[in-house]
Amino acid sequence: MARRALKLASFATVAVATTGFYLYSNKPLDPNDFGVVRVGRAVATTAVITYDYLTSLRNVPRGTEEYEYVKSQVHLRSAERLRDLCCANRGTFIKVGQHLGALDYLLPEEYTHTLKVLHSQAPQSSMQEIEQVIREDLGKEIKELFVSFEDTPLGAASLAQVHKAVLRDGRTVAVKVQHPKVQAQSAKDILLMEVLLLAVKQIFPDFEFMWLAEEAKKNLPLELDFLNEGRNAEKVAQMLKRFDFLKVPKIYWDLSTRRVLFMEFMEGGQVNDKAYMERNGINVNELSRNLGKLYSEMIFVNGFVHCDPHPGNVLVRKCPTTCKTHIILLDHGLYQTLTDSFRLDYCRLWQALIKADMKRVKKYSQRLGAGDLYPLFACMLTARSWESVNRGIDRLPVTAKEDVEIRTNAAAYLPQINTLLNNIPRQMLLLLKTNDLLRGIESALQTRASASSFLNMSRCCIRADSMYQRSKTDSLYRKAQISLSEALGLWQISLYELFLRLKGSQLGNWVSAFLSWMHHCS
Repeated sequence: MARRALKLASFATVAVATTGFYLYSNKPLDPNDFGVVRVGRAVATTAVITYDYLTSLRNVPRGTEEYEYVKSQVHLRSAERLRDLCCANRGTFIKVGQHLGALDYLLPEEYTHTLKVLHSQAPQSSMQEIEQVIREDLGKEIKELFVSFEDTPLGAASLAQVHKAVLRDGRTVAVKVQHPKVQAQSAKDILLMEVLLLAVKQIFPDFEFMWLAEEAKKNLPLELDFLNEGRNAEKVAQMLKRFDFLKVPKIYWDLSTRRVLFMEFMEGGQVNDKAYMERNGINVNELSRNLGKLYSEMIFVNGFVHCDPHPGNVLVRKCPTTCKTHIILLDHGLYQTLTDSFRLDYCRLWQALIKADMKRVKKYSQRLGAGDLYPLFACMLTARSWESVNRGIDRLPVTAKEDVEIRTNAAAYLPQINTLLNNIPRQMLLLLKTNDLLRGIESALQTRASASSFLNMSRCCIRADSMYQRSKTDSLYRKAQISLSEALGLWQISLYELFLRLKGSQLGNWVSAFLSWMHHCS
């Protein structure tokens, strides 16, 4: 009854607001233009979800199979309602929903699986709206700027959409145009989310999701400034120029504004499209290694991290002339700049995780705010079980059984996970999201069992630590010592990598078979 009343109230609000505007202006308008409609819809959805959790689990004994089944069904219904709210309110809501959908191993699977569709269900602005934004920002009509402009966007995201076009001078460009209403609605939407999250916390004290609203409040203004995105693109292209396989579209500054970004047009297949890789003869293991190199360099060495590597933002193509595989990195609106102290603690934590040095895992986890929850923190970072962390994450391949165990534990430890997310530095939140998106790509390419990503991370950690130590001493002798230790560490990793390659090769199989035969004969 309560749910039905809330739905009727929401629908009535929409109807009254829309009808009132129509009578006033003799022209229909999207109900989302009215704050009361967006607020009413969000409040109604939050109330229905809260009511469902309170009533559905009230009389079911905890710890029973029935309880787990009912809880899973409530998770699923709530996730679907949340998804529908995001699709209806659009803009900021879709952006936050996408963030939640990327938090694999942090949220119950019912939520992440349901909300992942928001990456492909972002709304499109009409051509009239696109023309309006271009006219307002550039002072010209589309026909004055372009020889051709494709009406159907190449892709639509929560904040903008991208069109392929040809300029008057013959350049083929990708034009990113912001949805016209996002700028005005975003601040109000974030305030609404804060209020609703606080209200839910009053009912469920263990519910700790304020970090989500805080992150949105900090990052959205940066993402809505396309000039900032252009600067990020140029910075990362310069920073990673030593990687010849990385391509970042060139920015055309003479035409770009805060809401319209002109870029060099580049095309390729999405990084998780394994069928595309097979059709184009792209080695998925090499691709996965190179992607790991990029992100290890960004995180551990430079401390400037592209934090939205979902498949639509990472394209792959095979160069027809050199036959080399290129990684095209798009959408540079969301970056995280890491402080040196955080970056080095994070770097040393990963070194400890790779070496299965539990004493140092505890030390650096606690320095990063994990406190007594450091085992849970280690599992969240690696997406591995505590047993695998103790035995060495580069020694044991990921299994389907372990994945199920992690997801089950994520649901069981949700209050502790939320406490942890509220205690760790804000810099860590986007890194967790980035880790999960990269793992999703590895899972799609079926390369998660490879140890290469950990080897690349180890190299970057050694380099970053050595660079920091050299910067802290004036002694030439000490600098030489540090450089020698760095070279030795990198050599050991290369030697281990060679061993792994030989072990997996035909020669390695022959040697193993021969040794086994010798052992049998003796």
